[in-house]
Amino acid sequence: MECVRVDTSNQLDTAEDCKQSDTPCDKQSDTPCDKQSDTPCDKQSDTPCDDQTHVKSGKHTCDVCGGTFASRNNLKTHIRIHRGERPFSCEVCDSKFTQSSNLKSHMLIHTGERPLSCIVCNKKFSKSSNLTRHMVVHSSERPFSCTVCSRTFRHSSHLKCHMLIHTGECPLSCGMCNKSFTQSFSLKRHMLTHTGDRPYSCYICHKTFTQSSNLKSHTLIHTGGLPYTCDVCDKKFRQFSALKNHMLIH
Repeated sequence: MECVRVDTSNQLDTAEDCKQSDTPCDKQSDTPCDKQSDTPCDKQSDTPCDDQTHVKSGKHTCDVCGGTFASRNNLKTHIRIHRGERPFSCEVCDSKFTQSSNLKSHMLIHTGERPLSCIVCNKKFSKSSNLTRHMVVHSSERPFSCTVCSRTFRHSSHLKCHMLIHTGECPLSCGMCNKSFTQSFSLKRHMLTHTGDRPYSCYICHKTFTQSSNLKSHTLIHTGGLPYTCDVCDKKFRQFSALKNHMLIH
């Protein structure tokens, strides 16, 4: 018995009526009947079936890696990773992205915008992930602990760098002199000795420095600041090294 349209007031032309039929729903139905399909995808759907995507148990599944997604659009974005597609391109530096939202976040690098602020110290950030990472500074929690010396850290990346002290590893090497370093910022700072760059400049006398910490100490000469105080005699010093040498007197 075929599922057909009946022009009567006591019958409805819907997929629910078709469920009682022994044969598939007639294509004249406004709502496709997919209950009897043996395949994960419904060929009668208005959206064409992608050979790398199927619907299983209400979730959209990637046939490449098995990942599941709540919507077809999310799965479609995910498939770009496997295909190497990066359709969203930065007009400034030609960096490419799989999602428009990633491009939007990237553009903040060029514009200098930092729309996110810390509610404690008002420090600003361009990414929510950076703000979340920063908020740990205001917390007393240090959940990452060294198994060798029990020193604790706020971030897992800090613990990872610390562990190199115990293992003696120096995985980062200078391409010019082969000197090795445990952290990328140390290598970056070292490279300035080869390039001669002094990127930090005093806004008062324009003296230049290789490190921001050196510029900060230098600026105290102009401001007269003495931020380091001896706990014994209250004598003040411009640099911590000077305070440290002073403490030998006591």
